Amino acid sequence: MKLLVILTLLSSVITGCESKTAEYQREILSFGTLITVTLYDVDHDLAEKIFDHLDNDFAYFHSVWSPWEPGSLSRINSLIPTQKEFSAGPSVLPLINQSLNLAIATDHLFNPAIGKLINLWQFHKSDDPDIHPPDPEIIQALVNSNPRLTDLKINGVRIQSRNPDVQLSFGAFAKGYAIDLSVQYLKDMGIKNAIINTGGDLKAIGKHGDRNWRIAIRHPRQQDIIATIETQGEESIFTSGDYERYYMYQGKRYHHILDPRTGYPADQSQSVTVIHHDSGLADAAATAIFIAGPDKWLDIAKKLNLKQVMLIDNQGNIHVTPEMKSRLILKNPQETTLIESSAL
Repeated sequence: MKLLVILTLLSSVITGCESKTAEYQREILSFGTLITVTLYDVDHDLAEKIFDHLDNDFAYFHSVWSPWEPGSLSRINSLIPTQKEFSAGPSVLPLINQSLNLAIATDHLFNPAIGKLINLWQFHKSDDPDIHPPDPEIIQALVNSNPRLTDLKINGVRIQSRNPDVQLSFGAFAKGYAIDLSVQYLKDMGIKNAIINTGGDLKAIGKHGDRNWRIAIRHPRQQDIIATIETQGEESIFTSGDYERYYMYQGKRYHHILDPRTGYPADQSQSVTVIHHDSGLADAAATAIFIAGPDKWLDIAKKLNLKQVMLIDNQGNIHVTPEMKSRLILKNPQETTLIESSAL
C-alpha cells in the first residue's frame, strides 16, 4: 500500500442532500487498502447507484487478481510451474499483456513475475516482531533464475512458461488498471467531477466546484507534506515510497519495493511520484523509476515518455522534470532544493 499521496478535500462530505452541487463519498476496502470514491456535483440517487456498482467491481477485481486468495490469478500461479500449456482466465490476460509491454519498456525493473521473491520477504507480516530478511542463498537462487514476463508464451488465452520460478503478482499495476476501469464507468454514467483514491494512488476527473482538485504529497521522512499539486482535467497521480510497508532489522529499514536484479529492497530512493493520464502506466512507472534510482531514473522516464516525475533520493535530494517542477507548490520553498533534469 503506497500511502504517499494524500487527497485533501476542503469541503465537507454531504450524505443526505438532494442538491445537484452535493459531494458524496464512500470508502471501500479492497486490494488490502481503503479506497475512497468522491463524487462532486451529482444527485443522491445516482451517487448511491454508482457506489454500489463500484463496491461490486472492486470486490471482483480483488477476487480475480489477488495472488494470495483462490481465484483466477492464483490458479495461473499454480499451473505455471508445470511448464505445460493451460488456459488462463480472461480477467487476468489484460493485466499480463499490458504489463508485458511496460516490463520491456522499463528493462524489467517493473517485473510482475517476481511473486516468489515477494512471498519470500513476507512484507504482509511486517508487524511480526520476529520477522527478518530471508536466507541470502534463497534470494540469490531466485535472482539467478531471473523470472520475467517474457518467460511466458502467450497464444490467445493459452499460456505456457519456460521458467518454473515465474509467479505473477500485479501489486504495482492492478490498482492503477482498476482505477482506469472505474473512472471510465463514472464517465459512462455522466459523472464529470470525481476522484478515486486507492490508498494514496488516485485519478481525478474534472474539478471540485470552481477550483481544481488539490493533492498533497507527503514527505517520506516526516509526518508532513512536502508539496501540493492542483490537477488539470483527467490525471492520475501515483507514488511509490519506502516507508509505508517495511520493517526494521538490526537498525536497517527493509521495505517492499524489491529490485529484481538483486533480490533486495531498492536502496537509492525514498519516493517517486508520477503524473500521467494512464493510471496503470503511472503505477508501474513509479515502481520502476524508484528502483532505477537517481542515476538511471531519467532513462526510464524517457522510455515511457513521461513528462511529470519527481524522485526523492536516499539523501533527501529532490529530482524533478521541468514539467513537474512548474506544478509543484512547495510547502517550504526556502528550505527545498530541486534538482531539475534535462528536458525529456
